[in-house]
Amino acid sequence: MQGELYVYNTLTKKKEKFQALTPPFVGMYVCGPTVYNDVHIGNCRTFISFDIVFRYLQHLGYKVRYVRNITDVGHLENDADNGEDKIAKKAKLENLEPMEIVQKYTNGFHDVMKAFNVLSPSIEPTATAHLVEQIETTQQIIDKGFAYVSNGSVYFDVEKFAKTNHYGELSGRKIDELISATRENLDGQDDKKSSLDFALWKQASPEHIMQWNSPWGKGFPGWHLECSVMSTKYLGEQFDIHGGGMDLKFPHHECEIAQNKAANGKEAVKYWLHANMLTLNGEKMSKSTGKFFLPSQLFTGESEFVSKAYSPMTVRFFMMQCHYASTLDFSDEALQAAEKGFKRILAATALLPELKTSENSQVDVTELSKRCYDSMNDDFNTPMVVATLFDAVKEINLVKQGSKTISVEHVAVLQKLFNDFLIDIMGIIPEEEKGNDVANGLMEVILDLRKDAKQNKNYTMSDKIRDELKALNIVIKDTKEGTEWTYEK
Repeated sequence: MQGELYVYNTLTKKKEKFQALTPPFVGMYVCGPTVYNDVHIGNCRTFISFDIVFRYLQHLGYKVRYVRNITDVGHLENDADNGEDKIAKKAKLENLEPMEIVQKYTNGFHDVMKAFNVLSPSIEPTATAHLVEQIETTQQIIDKGFAYVSNGSVYFDVEKFAKTNHYGELSGRKIDELISATRENLDGQDDKKSSLDFALWKQASPEHIMQWNSPWGKGFPGWHLECSVMSTKYLGEQFDIHGGGMDLKFPHHECEIAQNKAANGKEAVKYWLHANMLTLNGEKMSKSTGKFFLPSQLFTGESEFVSKAYSPMTVRFFMMQCHYASTLDFSDEALQAAEKGFKRILAATALLPELKTSENSQVDVTELSKRCYDSMNDDFNTPMVVATLFDAVKEINLVKQGSKTISVEHVAVLQKLFNDFLIDIMGIIPEEEKGNDVANGLMEVILDLRKDAKQNKNYTMSDKIRDELKALNIVIKDTKEGTEWTYEK
């Protein structure tokens, strides 16, 4: 039933059969957040995507060691501050200790992940806790001849590495074109042989508030280095999966590949997986243009881009309707559609225990289960899983209407199908019911009063009941079957 798993390897640019290096163990590393600000919804998509990978591998029986780091220091090569990392910059702006900034936004990140029902990784290392290993790896790369010291900083020699290795393979960049494009961009980078070179260790100015001793003087590590060090420390010199956002392919992941090969002489990662970006109403999300939002703004509805609040599970369900490697467009209309679909699925699963059963079953539960596994085995294709679950909803409703029959055994299979794929694999847990028995009873009374008012042509009273309920975030809708109500936070 489970079949064979295939993943799209962004290094080889093709789907490959997944074969763990040392089954049943699987090592997976995902680049975590740089904790200098609140995590935005685009970041969340990446972590939710790899939560699905983590969950499904475990479902298949693998023992997964999932490492997701916290970046709490690191020199960003393209940083406009010429060597000052974002955390140090934020600490100066807020007049706080850097570790206060780190703790504040790490806590916030964990709160958001919990809201989205993202499982905790097996190990969550921080860059500052692995400075010794980063210094050791830098020295290894120097000893191998692929790095050089310049004015207290250490730089990776990209051109020298590229003479015997394929630099640019992951991102599809060609070294000759990169060299040509950067020859004229060496102003202000006199310490480097080439503007392609990147820092393994950066010399710190006296006023820099995050610095440590090293064989090359006081400084701090390069951002690319930490992931090479922490992934191989906990997963070995070669491991199965490395994930991250599509924006990290170049230069971050390209530099990781080069560092690992230079230090250990091995290709560290077997399968590279990348989650794609989010757009907002068809346009790229960007803090500089104001076209972005935080998860909290979605949960409260306090954003100009949404008309109401959406629950974390609705947002997560919405994300499941697009393949992790495809661009996903956020819009209020799309979220509303996802919310309705999510409620349809929950309503159908609630019907399962109540279905009238028969000895003969006309519902092909075997085919539904096979389709779910086939979809997940096709590079974690959650949109096709969702489509299959909606087909299962149709079958449940047909049985409820008496148009089809189902056996007790097949009801149990459907219950397991929704539990396995909706809850355990896609991580979407049923939300709280819209009210307790007392609230439901009160609403029945109110709706009956409104019904009487309409029948007596007292439309003023009918509209007033509707408007007063709306003011309390209770939305009513008249349908052929009767009046429905929902509580929208």
